[in-house]
Amino acid sequence: MSNTETHPAELLCGAEAQERPGAPEPRVEVLTPREVPLGGPRAMTVRRTLPQRSRTLIGAWCFADHYGPDDVAGTGGMVVPPHPHTGLQTVSWLFTGEFEHRDSLGTHAFVRPGEVNLMTGGRGISHSEVSTARATVVHGVQLWVALPAEHRDAPRDFQHHVPRPVPLRGSPGGAADGPSADGPSEVGEARVFLGTLAGDTSPVTTFTPLLGAELTLRPHASTTLEIDPAFEHGLLVDLGDVRMAGTPLRRADLGYLAPGHTTLTVANTSGAPARVVLLGGPPFGEQIVMWWNFVGRTHEDIVQAREDWMTGDRFGTIEGYDGDPLPAPELPHTTLKPRGNAH
Repeated sequence: MSNTETHPAELLCGAEAQERPGAPEPRVEVLTPREVPLGGPRAMTVRRTLPQRSRTLIGAWCFADHYGPDDVAGTGGMVVPPHPHTGLQTVSWLFTGEFEHRDSLGTHAFVRPGEVNLMTGGRGISHSEVSTARATVVHGVQLWVALPAEHRDAPRDFQHHVPRPVPLRGSPGGAADGPSADGPSEVGEARVFLGTLAGDTSPVTTFTPLLGAELTLRPHASTTLEIDPAFEHGLLVDLGDVRMAGTPLRRADLGYLAPGHTTLTVANTSGAPARVVLLGGPPFGEQIVMWWNFVGRTHEDIVQAREDWMTGDRFGTIEGYDGDPLPAPELPHTTLKPRGNAH
């Protein structure tokens, strides 16, 4: 997916930007989304929680869009023309619908519910995503992962994986603080598309340690997960009223938990099923500059990537897409000023 904002901000992100001297982090920081139209006359809207001023990274996760459920008849669905990426991996995860993916590696694949597609941009790749005629409703998340400096020019790549459902155990009742006195029951399931959780490990390759999983919980159920204490975690709510480590989250909120915890309790406090996406990774430890669809290290990296997209062949070509590529937004006439997290 492309960042189709006409005036995207340049962001300086990383470990230094996320330090907050003199002010302890809250146990769970709640990041609320902003709505961003994808463009076009009917403009399907996404809810974006990363990046934002208060927090720009969770591990190497640097971008999170949550969209739908959208009726394709009303919105026109997802139509994202060929566009470029540098210095990142894209992670596509659907709840409902189907997209056709084409890229300059020569990949022609489909994005379907419960199946992860991971594309590596490295020095440069271009791709398109279009909802198919079979998709009457589109609903899912689009995520980006920043590549570390030593792999920022990694070759183009595409991986596909269908994770198996793994049972989650916990309390089936209204308790939000762990299993009942009768012992843990099966209360939902996880699908681990990146990393390791609940006894399952994804075979998908990443360049930094990462966690990505869809969790579903039955009404009023809770589960306590073993997590890596070196990781920071984000919990994105798709459906239900959810508590993350006791903190309530609304739909489309992203809850943030700092490193240092060995367990995480997720509770569904509603009378309907809940669904969330759990992200994680060790603090990134590097500063990056993000603008439009590019991740670099300097302002000059971004300027060069934009010029190469508009005039060069760095990003390759896509076969089979009937339409023009997405033009890059105009850069400001003055040097872009980096922005970091609020202190």
